[in-house]
Amino acid sequence: MIAKKAPETSLVEGIITTTGKGLGFVSLGEDSPREEDVRIEAGFLNTALPKDRVKIRLNARIPDMQQTGEVVEVLKRAKETFVGTLEKAPDAYYLIPQDNRVYVDIKIPAEKVPKDADKKKALVKLLPWTDPKKSPEGEIVEIIGTAGDNETEIRAIVLDKGLPMELPEEIEEEAHQIKKNAPVLLKKEIPSRRDFRTVATFTIDPEDAKDFDDALSLQELPDGTIEIGVHIADVSAYVRPHMAIDEEARSRATSIYLVDRVIPMFPEILSNDLCSLNEAEDKLTFSAVFTFPPEALTDPKKAVYPATEWFGRTVIHSNKRFSYEEAQKVIDKKDGPFYRELNILNTLAKKIEKQNREAGAIEMKSDEVKFILDENKKPIGVYRKPLQETNKLIEQFMLLANRKVAEFVGKKIGDGTDGNDTGDEKGLFVYRIHDEPKPERLKLLQTFLARLGYKLPMKEGRATSQDINRLLDSIKGRPEESMINTATIRTMAKAIYTTNNIGHYGLAFDYYTHFTSPIRRYPDVMVHRLLAHYLAGEPVTKDEMQEYKSLSAHSSEMEKLASDAERASIKFKQAEYMSERIGQIFEGTVSGVAEWGVFVEENETKCEGLVRIGDLGQDFYIFEKENYRIIGKTSRKTFTLGDKVKIKVKAVDIERKTIDYELFTDNKK
Repeated sequence: MIAKKAPETSLVEGIITTTGKGLGFVSLGEDSPREEDVRIEAGFLNTALPKDRVKIRLNARIPDMQQTGEVVEVLKRAKETFVGTLEKAPDAYYLIPQDNRVYVDIKIPAEKVPKDADKKKALVKLLPWTDPKKSPEGEIVEIIGTAGDNETEIRAIVLDKGLPMELPEEIEEEAHQIKKNAPVLLKKEIPSRRDFRTVATFTIDPEDAKDFDDALSLQELPDGTIEIGVHIADVSAYVRPHMAIDEEARSRATSIYLVDRVIPMFPEILSNDLCSLNEAEDKLTFSAVFTFPPEALTDPKKAVYPATEWFGRTVIHSNKRFSYEEAQKVIDKKDGPFYRELNILNTLAKKIEKQNREAGAIEMKSDEVKFILDENKKPIGVYRKPLQETNKLIEQFMLLANRKVAEFVGKKIGDGTDGNDTGDEKGLFVYRIHDEPKPERLKLLQTFLARLGYKLPMKEGRATSQDINRLLDSIKGRPEESMINTATIRTMAKAIYTTNNIGHYGLAFDYYTHFTSPIRRYPDVMVHRLLAHYLAGEPVTKDEMQEYKSLSAHSSEMEKLASDAERASIKFKQAEYMSERIGQIFEGTVSGVAEWGVFVEENETKCEGLVRIGDLGQDFYIFEKENYRIIGKTSRKTFTLGDKVKIKVKAVDIERKTIDYELFTDNKK
């Protein structure tokens, strides 16, 4: 949200971020560089906490200095509950927040704290706090458990993000009723749907997946045309708008994928059973069906574009549940169940991927890191799970379906990309958009690359995705690859949901949406409902339009919170894993630099830790933000993104999920 200056005053509004030292920064724009934020010195926060909406008074600007100000009013609290560790004082308890951006402890009267709560983790509700000279007070909502315990820490992570853990009992009851009525609905629905039950159909998912959103079908028609169906679980057939289960799902907006569990958006009786496209079961689906000419396979120069496309409700019967590894073995051995279908899909997927890359789709993916957990969910091993051809096969056909559904609806309603913007006259749609990088961020990247001997063409503050692709291709295999990939990722905007289509920069698509995962993402449910409206020629009411706009923004915010929780669960397991390896030596890569030290990511486990500035040697180090490095004033020794280093595990704080490394030098060499 861009901060707005009040007329003829020095007052502005914005969202504040804070540090554990009591400093604040009010953003003047969602993607503005930190140096453009308004700095709030310690003592002038006026009770503002992280992500609160605040009104601030700007101080007189000092040339060549960052703009400063003071908070005059907290307009809206970002959150009301906080998680932390209780510590007993003579006359009260204090919650020490686990979010290190919260610079104050929360006081709770001793008589309102259960016995034996000292050192326990708790969820506390913040009471109204308006006097910055007094400690904030709160009341206990829940004693979570003993700090360091797996269940305690995972629950603490989720609750601290304001996310719910358990589904209410009435939601589970409604889900069971839906399941009970499902056979009647299935029998009623089949005659009105396109029937794919006799067509070769299968799912390909991770080995440990329990919910199957999507399936692929393939048949070769008599004239040699290849028909491919992308079949998606038809959740909206069972979950109607404003049912209790729908209200709960829209509130959650997404499933949360933690290291040791999934917190589903829908009850498991729906997500893992009724709606899941399980093997050997008839299932209701919403499908995107494409045909390709025979020469798409036989002519290497022939572009791969669907000759025809069809969207509608279907019924399928999955013949086989593949894991990615199982499907890959069939392709590699050129033998096994559905080899011909898998081989055709793989061949087409490779050609589609190549075309997308040539059009400017940016790809910066790495292997997935997975933990091996014991019976107590303690990490005893870590391994890297490389992406295989079958991962890309599924990805490309999901991208195709998402793109074509968005294009079909977007052109039908005239969303502006074709010059025929009709506003809300014909309707609206939920898009997944990705904005271009901000000019100031691109300029920083361009300057950084120039110092390394690389060029990034820019024109009028813009860089094409094709130019970024060419840059990334040119650094593959080079020592600086990791550093430049990291710098480029940090330059990019975040993808969001919105009813205003501007295209997807990273994928180089004019139209894009999320259609393929309604079991785990609520925007996909909205897309299914809207697509059904337009296929039936039904209008979308103004009330519905406003609802979809609001839900798009809400879904974007919930996606970010869920992602934060997922990362926090990984950091917890990484810290837990490294806590058993104090003193051990590892190979690492510099992943970040700051005034206070160097962040290093261990190469195999991706466990990131900090080498503090004081552990870098007897020198004064200067932080050069624009060069992504710190440099010794006397020694001129530098630490830059992507540098390869040896590290020793120095200390681990499991509760704070932090790892301290120190550089290791083999003096014998």
